[in-house]
Amino acid sequence: MISVNDFKTGLTIEVDGELWRVVEFQHVKPGKGSAFVRSKLKNLRTGAVQEKTFQAGKKVGKAQIDNKKMQYLYQDGDNYVFMDTNTYEQLSLPTERIKDELNYLKENMVVNLIMYGSETLGLELPNTVELDVAETEPGIRGATASSSPKPATMETGLVVQVPFFINNGDKLIINTQDGSYISRA
Repeated sequence: MISVNDFKTGLTIEVDGELWRVVEFQHVKPGKGSAFVRSKLKNLRTGAVQEKTFQAGKKVGKAQIDNKKMQYLYQDGDNYVFMDTNTYEQLSLPTERIKDELNYLKENMVVNLIMYGSETLGLELPNTVELDVAETEPGIRGATASSSPKPATMETGLVVQVPFFINNGDKLIINTQDGSYISRA
């Protein structure tokens, strides 16, 4: 059990038989009444985000989540196949479970699978990924990074706003948290 006063972003808890990851939290001490914790939680099974309020000092169950390093191999219909890099054991995940991460997933990429016992809940990407530009408007001579951005479609289908000097075939570093352009690779 863990107190709601000890919430941290990324902490996994068990409330009402469901697994939740703390996305945001805020301790509130109103002038009148008792303190409470306002939190935004993401359901690890359904992906739904919900706001919950807990009285300060309330205890909730801490879920034991394991991260398993796996390599993405290929897509098989509606499933994506991953391989354990140590045991070579293969595991397939349905598209619905990882639909948000698909924009950043490339073949042979090593990711962390989030496991709860023997159940696979989803995957955790690195903070940044390197992707190739599949299609964008041609660059304009003299364009600077401070001018307005243009859309670029990456090799995975992700559309990112990039500076005008980016061309087709360039390798870019993309932030997986918000899908934004960071720099050229």
